Amino acid sequence: MINRETGTFKRTYAEDLAIYRTPLPKIAVAVVALVVFVIIPWQSGSYWLGVLNLIGIASLGALGLNILVGYTGQISVGHAAFMSVGAYTAAVILREFPGTHWIIAMLGGGCAAALVGMFFGIPSLRIKGLYLAVSTLAAQLIIEWVINHWSWLSGGAQGSIYIQPPTFPWIEDGALVVRKMEANLHYYYLIYIVLAIGILFALNLFRSHLGRAFIAVRDRDIAAEIIGINIFRTKLVAFGIASFYAGITGVLYTYFYSIANFESFTLLISIQFLAMCIIGGLGSILGSIFGAIFITMLPIALDFILRGVGGAVFGWDDAAASAIMPQWNLIMFGGLIMFFLVVEPDGLAKMWRNFTDYFRVWPFPYV
Repeated sequence: MINRETGTFKRTYAEDLAIYRTPLPKIAVAVVALVVFVIIPWQSGSYWLGVLNLIGIASLGALGLNILVGYTGQISVGHAAFMSVGAYTAAVILREFPGTHWIIAMLGGGCAAALVGMFFGIPSLRIKGLYLAVSTLAAQLIIEWVINHWSWLSGGAQGSIYIQPPTFPWIEDGALVVRKMEANLHYYYLIYIVLAIGILFALNLFRSHLGRAFIAVRDRDIAAEIIGINIFRTKLVAFGIASFYAGITGVLYTYFYSIANFESFTLLISIQFLAMCIIGGLGSILGSIFGAIFITMLPIALDFILRGVGGAVFGWDDAAASAIMPQWNLIMFGGLIMFFLVVEPDGLAKMWRNFTDYFRVWPFPYV
């Protein structure tokens, strides 16, 4: 049988379960991997590598939140709080046990965040929608209070924990040596390898019974319970997986900046991650990445416009542009969320899917 798509798209159960059913997507993934891991890091300067690092970290966090919000239908505005749990757990492990490998500290931070997320996900059995959002907001406020007032954990109010950069093996002069990650290039490979693992896990998750249970709970939880899905366990596992992603995201922030800082995990950060999911597309892995790119690049593009166009048209200097940029950033941030909710609720992922679907059948559209 010719290996191509037909009008029904799926002809066997194997095709239905396959991640990529035709050769072209496999080739596209190989090309993307080549670009991401070979071409971009060696053709980009230090500044843009730093920007790409922030995009990679944000993509992982948005992917975790999208598993909870987009695929399971459980609204959360406490994502940054679970990120802080992972960040401070890893920092405390490295501070109290200096010989611990940074990978173990990372996994410890992710597991701690998963446990805390599952604890705060317990109310999801009885409440949902706006009430669940308020419950996760309470988690954000409680965790913020704990970090600010438990001096043994973070050193007191607005406490910070400094850590040593992660290390990696390297061959130098024919000998195996251990070097610290100092350049943005080093962190780039760390971040995007972790992101690739997170994407691969998510792709396979929604081919499994658990992932399909997530979607069933999102679409009709009562019907899902009738057909035998344990609603409580499914929701708790969704909170655990999303919080594990959040914890790993917080650890990556800590490693990248060499500090666990409370200001990196405020309520505003939670709202930004929720906006990434909405703008990128709820229930879409690719949409999580699109949303992270969009929200991360928005302040940079806005700064360029205000300093360039504003300076040329209105005569603004750098000080004037810097003074108004935070206000314009908030205006654009809120306006874009409203725009996507009204014009394209499925976000950038739907726009990309419309584009690719057109060329999938061009020039022979379905009749």
